[in-house]
Amino acid sequence: TNEKEGVLQNTDVLLKNGKIVLIGSNIRDNKALIIDGMGKHLTAGIVDEHSHIAASAINEGGHNSSAEVSIMDVINPDDINIYRNLAGGVTTVQVLHGSANPIGGQSAIIKLRWGSKIDDMFFKGADPFIKFALGENVKQSNISRSSNRFPQSRMGVEQVFTDYFQRAKEYDLAWKAYNSNSNKDKTKAPRVDLEMQNIAEIINKERYITCHSYVQSEILMMMNVAEKFNFKMNTFTHILEGYKVADKMKEHGVGASTFSDWWAYKFEVNDAIPYNAKLMQDQGLVVAINSDDAEMGRRLNQEAAKSVKYGGMSEEEAWKMVTLNPA
Repeated sequence: TNEKEGVLQNTDVLLKNGKIVLIGSNIRDNKALIIDGMGKHLTAGIVDEHSHIAASAINEGGHNSSAEVSIMDVINPDDINIYRNLAGGVTTVQVLHGSANPIGGQSAIIKLRWGSKIDDMFFKGADPFIKFALGENVKQSNISRSSNRFPQSRMGVEQVFTDYFQRAKEYDLAWKAYNSNSNKDKTKAPRVDLEMQNIAEIINKERYITCHSYVQSEILMMMNVAEKFNFKMNTFTHILEGYKVADKMKEHGVGASTFSDWWAYKFEVNDAIPYNAKLMQDQGLVVAINSDDAEMGRRLNQEAAKSVKYGGMSEEEAWKMVTLNPA
């Protein structure tokens, strides 16, 4: 249940119009269709913080920032992976832009409703998110060096963030100054820039970052940049060296969304360990386990269970890592 009561045995659940209205023992409703779940488990729906299903495009990597683009524009309600993830118990996912550039595109947080109208899939009232990325992908270690896109190094990645946040801060201040002028001349309004507008929303704490991350040095760097511009990172996703700097992450106030046991698929993942989720939780972080993969999304229950094996986490706490915590 994700509550202090833990697992409830031999318990009835009453649903009306698709909503849970009552949980208890020996519930009676003469109009209800009775489904016998004896010997089975009824659980909260799985929430996947990091998914790429149900989108017809993922990366817009031509620039080092693509904050103006949105995954919400390319959701495909007929993607068969929606059906398959539902079969695995997943009810809600954050569909993220890819990790081709330091500042990626805006996220889509969707309810998995296979074949529905696109507008019915968006999770109403969800906070707006944007994807950032660090490391080998954005400095283009894994592509031809014929690319001349900046950045090409980790120090360049840091500078991208500093430059764009400074530009967005100045853009935001210009608009605030214009809007505060009661005698404003519409012909002198600042130029509208959707890219700067979305980055300014981060500084104003109106949009939140989920950041692809691996090594401890860049994790610390990203938090330092955020603090310089007076906001907090919301989530580090992947975060495979999070166990090394979990105390600093706790101090900053950021959450973690990690793989259960992916490692060694590229150089910067060499220090990943299966105890990462448990060690970060022990430092008081809100920790989720995500898929980043259509197939893994179908078995996040098993991914969560690995933290019972690695680190001795309780079943209830492990289950929170794919339900309550990502939510």
